Amino acid sequence: MASETLLPPPPTVADLTDDTLRYILHRLAPADLLRAALACHRWRRAAARCVEGTPPPLLGYFFHPADTPLTAQIVASSGALHPAAFAPLDASSPRLSLDGLGGGTKGFSIYDVHLGLVLLLPESLPSGILPRILVLDPASRRRALLPQPPRDALPGDRWRGRRHIVGAAVLSRAHPSRLCFDAVCLTVDDEHPRAWVASYRDGECSWRALPQDTRVTVAFDPFWFEGRCVHAAGDIYWHICNSGRLLKLDPATLNFSYLLAPSELGDRNKKFRIGEAPEDGRLGMATVEDQELQFWVRGEANWSDNGWFLQKRMNMRKVFDTVPGLPRDKVSRIICIWLSDIDAGRTGKLFIKTEGYGRYSFHMDTAKLERLATEDGKEYGHPIYAYFVAWPPAFLAPEI
Repeated sequence: MASETLLPPPPTVADLTDDTLRYILHRLAPADLLRAALACHRWRRAAARCVEGTPPPLLGYFFHPADTPLTAQIVASSGALHPAAFAPLDASSPRLSLDGLGGGTKGFSIYDVHLGLVLLLPESLPSGILPRILVLDPASRRRALLPQPPRDALPGDRWRGRRHIVGAAVLSRAHPSRLCFDAVCLTVDDEHPRAWVASYRDGECSWRALPQDTRVTVAFDPFWFEGRCVHAAGDIYWHICNSGRLLKLDPATLNFSYLLAPSELGDRNKKFRIGEAPEDGRLGMATVEDQELQFWVRGEANWSDNGWFLQKRMNMRKVFDTVPGLPRDKVSRIICIWLSDIDAGRTGKLFIKTEGYGRYSFHMDTAKLERLATEDGKEYGHPIYAYFVAWPPAFLAPEI
């Protein structure tokens, strides 16, 4: 009887070379890469070399729920400000919350979500003096309540009586594993914008007031600035109501400038929103005025309108016909429908607000319209902030 040939044992995961392991991990989605990094020390080291250049995973959305008006109103009702809520992207996403973080968020509302941080300001902003800024890291459950700038932050401050506080934004983050960041507060001092920068390091906050940017003149009532900003294509923008331009802040130079919307939008007083093109992150602008979707992209083209070219145009009449109870006549629809956000999660969706008929998301490729409502019947408030985890995560980020 011939002796049986013993076959070598099949290879295991442990037999993978480092190069092969990194090749496999490089092909994983960010969420799966994080799960793989928790397997063992070797996989964690390999995953740490794969996170560079990988986009951070979108976990969900923060917003303040709003009561849906029983009937449509020409003037939007403010309603009660409900505590911030989080809607996870899917069943596998963590259910984050701002509740229970130190002193909580009572009396504050969200003004910015960026780099894994949530920035909040008091519901009622003071006049002439800058407010305290609350910054939270929902993933690590850390918080920082920044003090107001000291009086000597701006020597000889003669603008206090003529200062308008617009809002604040997250400027940068030093490291994802630490609560070290810079925030900027925008004020208009006597017709010129000014940036106030708060730097938070190791539990200590320092302020510096930059000079007025006299190259930019605010020749209108600064009340028309929207307090909430938009991060898009590396810059920070503030919308201006009833205007064909936006205020832009370059985070690298802290210089202000105006950005013109396409004349087809701005010259006709159409409501538009700025954001990013979902496919490549280029600066984008959208509107759904007159029951027509337009999506404009910033860039080079044979023909442009103030540096923009029209990428997509779609008739929205049949889409809006599916909204229960929405009036059929064009004038009523113009009054009670407007675009509230371009999804900063770059999902290809727009967020559409109706006065009295709910809040919706609309996918520009599939033309799918979905109602956005909480489990207790409230609608998603404005704005709707996409939340990305700080990237790379702390346990994969190199220490500095």
